[in-house]
Amino acid sequence: MIAAPARRVLEQALGTRVHFDAPLARHTSLGVGGPADALAAPESAAEIALCVELCADHAIPLAVLGGGFNTLVLDGGVEGLVLRTHRLRRLVADATEVSAEAGVSHSQLTRLCVARGLTGLEFAAGIPGSAGGWIAMNAGVPGREIGDAVVEIEIAAPAGRQRLGRDALGFGYRCAAGLPAGAVVLGARLALRAAESGAVRAEVDRHLAHRRATQPIDQPSFGSVWKNPPGEHAGRLIELAGLKGARAGGAEISSVHANFIVNRSGATAADVIALMGRAQAAVRERSGIELEAEVRILGRAAR
Repeated sequence: MIAAPARRVLEQALGTRVHFDAPLARHTSLGVGGPADALAAPESAAEIALCVELCADHAIPLAVLGGGFNTLVLDGGVEGLVLRTHRLRRLVADATEVSAEAGVSHSQLTRLCVARGLTGLEFAAGIPGSAGGWIAMNAGVPGREIGDAVVEIEIAAPAGRQRLGRDALGFGYRCAAGLPAGAVVLGARLALRAAESGAVRAEVDRHLAHRRATQPIDQPSFGSVWKNPPGEHAGRLIELAGLKGARAGGAEISSVHANFIVNRSGATAADVIALMGRAQAAVRERSGIELEAEVRILGRAAR
């Protein structure tokens, strides 16, 4: 619960762009989760920086929700302020570089690269989420990651807005370890290469076709559940453990790709956590491998 003085500060700063006891399920790709104490949708990078500063000054816990992918919100909801970045959609390009704000979607970025004949991000076509989340988790596919293209990013931190070069970000497998605690990604500069537009389109289409053929893109999910262990694939290990298609309540380990959990109908976060626990235990028992979650888990379990 946010204390009354802090609540007034948020209302004064954001007006109708902040809501209290706000349901989050409608803002997540899986469609599950309880309410946030407060949910804000700032209109600009300056407003996000102000929110970060206010949360630091008033000891308000802060979480970021971009496109709502790669995130499981627990049924008991999220303490403090949840900050959405979806309104930050500025996207510009020159001959070899793109500048994208945190709320830019994969489809928005793909369309620009095709139109301008820029190559280097085709692998990201169809990866759900937005640019800020991609950078925070170093989204990618085997052999390619968004961090490979980053020149620098801008963040809002309790100490103010800052620019960080690629070398400071500590990009690793599904992480940016050098991102300061409490920081929110505002945008990034990405280095690309000039190419023929038709060739970029063909490569984008190839990646999209592969995703349609191998992933449950027509069902609600939050993307990959587990990181791939070295030399292995999490989905394969779960399938070998006999859990492809397993269900708990309204949630299912996808029958298309076992590293996805989908919301069949009316799933709760508790259903998803139950399936994650089953998968982790079954893979440990069968293969001796400890799966590590790729999905970010926010909030508290229902009481």
